[in-house]
Amino acid sequence: MAIVNGIALESNKNIHINFEGGTLSSDAGLLLMKEFYHKIGIDSLARTKFHTTDPDRIRIHKDYENLLQMFYQITAAYFQDDHADTLRRDPVITAAVGKEALASQPTLSRFHNRLDRNTLNQLEEMQRILQARVYSVEEPEHVLFDMDSTLLPTYGKQAGEAYNYHYGAHGYHPLLCFDGLTGDLLKVELRSGNKHCSNGAANFMKPLLEEYQSKYPEISLFLRGDSGFATDELFSLCETNGTSYVIRLKENNVLRQLAKELDSELYDLTQVDIVSYAVVYGEFEYKAGTWDYPRRVVCKIEKPYGQMIHMNTFVVTNMDSSPEELICFYCKRGQMENFIKECKSGFDMEYASSSSQIVNANRVQIHALAYNLFNWFRRLTLPEKLRKDRIDTVRLKLLKIAARIVRSARYVVFKLCTSCPFQAEFYETLQNIWRIRPLLE
Repeated sequence: MAIVNGIALESNKNIHINFEGGTLSSDAGLLLMKEFYHKIGIDSLARTKFHTTDPDRIRIHKDYENLLQMFYQITAAYFQDDHADTLRRDPVITAAVGKEALASQPTLSRFHNRLDRNTLNQLEEMQRILQARVYSVEEPEHVLFDMDSTLLPTYGKQAGEAYNYHYGAHGYHPLLCFDGLTGDLLKVELRSGNKHCSNGAANFMKPLLEEYQSKYPEISLFLRGDSGFATDELFSLCETNGTSYVIRLKENNVLRQLAKELDSELYDLTQVDIVSYAVVYGEFEYKAGTWDYPRRVVCKIEKPYGQMIHMNTFVVTNMDSSPEELICFYCKRGQMENFIKECKSGFDMEYASSSSQIVNANRVQIHALAYNLFNWFRRLTLPEKLRKDRIDTVRLKLLKIAARIVRSARYVVFKLCTSCPFQAEFYETLQNIWRIRPLLE
């Protein structure tokens, strides 16, 4: 419905609406991401490290350009391939990628279908290189490997999809390892839906632990995991790679028997006051049937407020801290759920629509890398008061800024919204980007 003066509102006939405002964009804040990408060298890295096995060498849209376009789209919450059709002439994203027009939906779909095991390895290598560049700016004293798994829903007959009894649904069951201190997604591996948490967990972690031991010997390494990862193989791997670990154990009769004295102590404490909260901590040596030797187990037995039952928590560890400190340290792994939620809802990492499992694995890796790029951007460049904000909040404040584009013979000027309430934060972020000096080689 094309009307020269626009459509009038019923509430006020003097107000007219049309879509003839000229060259405008609602995503001018992505120029901050462009400057950050340039600073850490991802443009040149993608150009040199990423390529598909593509027999057609004469392509308008190169593979590395499609990859960069996906990073910008995901960061701006344009998750679907179909969104590329609407964004093809968006002046901000085209300027960020350095093209007159973006790849369309069919082009992106063909690009994703070309992804294979080689491209998956290339994306993982890019992750390692970029992580090293970020560490060259700000190397941590400690890295906390937080392991977990999650469910990525599937729709139809997709390779590798299966029913997962823990989640009670069909999908994939990937392994994830975050840095529990920074939120960086250090590694992700897409697995079939019927894989148990511990299946392949040691093999999953071994390259990561060895990499940190060799490349970052000064960093102290810690690992946390729930009872699904309580295997002798993973314990031994940590012990031989200088990694301190705290992993929960499933409650069983043997553990309860070994903690019987503590349970009696808690019972005695609550004889007078059976309503209030009470807790006791302790430790003992324990050897499961599949373990090569006994290990230290610390436990917490508590009586919740207003209840008569006793609740037990057992964790196995090679650390020397007190039982209370170790239990507290383990319980803080609940932050993992926020990281996973950010990946899935904020960056659509659960989008796995291809019939091919390897294509879906590549898609997951691309979304994971987009998550990390933003996490590094947030940690290294955002004003301090914004560094704890989630992606949705940062999008609203800094990325979704309206702009009018004015072109001259020499320059392209992006005139951002005058009434934007976060202009000071925008300029401070830009200054912070210019200050960082990552080692690109």
